[in-house]
Amino acid sequence: MDTTKKTIILFSGDFDKVMAALIIANGAAAMGDDVTIFCTFWGLNILRKTEKVPTEVKKTALQSMFGRMMPKGTKKLGLSKMNFAGAGSPMMRKATKDAGGMSLEELFDSALEQGVTFIACTLSMDILGFKEEEMIDGLEYAGVAAYLGEADEANVNLFI
Repeated sequence: MDTTKKTIILFSGDFDKVMAALIIANGAAAMGDDVTIFCTFWGLNILRKTEKVPTEVKKTALQSMFGRMMPKGTKKLGLSKMNFAGAGSPMMRKATKDAGGMSLEELFDSALEQGVTFIACTLSMDILGFKEEEMIDGLEYAGVAAYLGEADEANVNLFI
């Protein structure tokens, strides 16, 4: 069976948008499709290690501030709408669990297990001051040209 390709640009770091991207990615991977998620700007947050990682690379004050202010991993993401001062995500997590759905963390782990390729945008990493040692293992690092190469071969391209 020929596989088809799906590509997703994950620009958002909002809980609900990340969940949508991961649900689509898991569904496509389960159907046998090759899936690439290109994480850029706020989408990079899901790829960050949750623990503090010492880095020897000097960061600007603005880059250090980005690192401190932005969430690390999937557990601290807020909703894009109706976040209710931070209460929205726990409410959505409960609603998802009550409906028998997979948690955001389970969706992310499932995507990795199914071979979804996660590409961290190197330009966004440079702008925000993120270093490879601050990111989870198993990622690819590339610029927009790499994503566009994947997108040229894909039959579906999504921007989330």
